[in-house]
Amino acid sequence: MKVRVFSVGTKMPAWVQDGVGEYQKRMLTDFDFSLHEIPMAKRTKNANIEQCIQKESDALLAAVPRDDLLVALDVSGKSFSTEDLAQRISDFRQQGVNLSLLIGGPDGLSSECLAQTAERWSLSALTFPHPLVRVLLTEQFYRASSILKGHPYHRN
Repeated sequence: MKVRVFSVGTKMPAWVQDGVGEYQKRMLTDFDFSLHEIPMAKRTKNANIEQCIQKESDALLAAVPRDDLLVALDVSGKSFSTEDLAQRISDFRQQGVNLSLLIGGPDGLSSECLAQTAERWSLSALTFPHPLVRVLLTEQFYRASSILKGHPYHRN
């Protein structure tokens, strides 16, 4: 199963790259997990934020493989427990589905982009900085894979 994360923003701090890399390395035998960075639209004091959101959303959608199931990370999306996420991933794996997850820029995703997604997921009702979302999402996929394998990493 391929899991691709498309995230707006480049040049992340070393701690983000290290965190994502650590959990990605642990999943090598479970998922083909990859992270793809999309440049953020320039925001100046005169920038039209809606145009920036649209430009970023268009770039995200253009990067996604056509046959992948498209999931947006969105604060208003469905929340899962870790066990529920593991079951959802297991279901996708059994169906032969590859996932592409979208992480918008600081102002989110366009309504047109959200309308093209099959699902919207929320990591929390809290707002997280986008670099941290990358690490959290990668860790949750590793945690879900450990649940599916019966590995003791996850404890109830």
